[in-house]
Amino acid sequence: MTDRYPGTHNVIDGPADGAANVTPSGDALANTTRAIYVGGAGHLAVRMKSGEDLLFSSVPAGTILPIRVTHIYGTGGSPGIETTATLIVAMY
Repeated sequence: MTDRYPGTHNVIDGPADGAANVTPSGDALANTTRAIYVGGAGHLAVRMKSGEDLLFSSVPAGTILPIRVTHIYGTGGSPGIETTATLIVAMY
């Protein structure tokens, strides 16, 4: 396959060049994300790169959130927050 843009630099506001399916667990992700895709609607509990734990409530299916996170919490994650969204893809 030909890469039409071989000389371009990977910048934070450019498109992702890697991705991984995520099962929420609270474990550190392999890479800090540049965005998260939520395929199945629900809540998304994360630790931001800056260290804050946040809950994104009622994220609709098919949403891409341009957020930099290091963790995605499953059930019993950070006190009071857990992920109910499904089909999550971390993009980096």
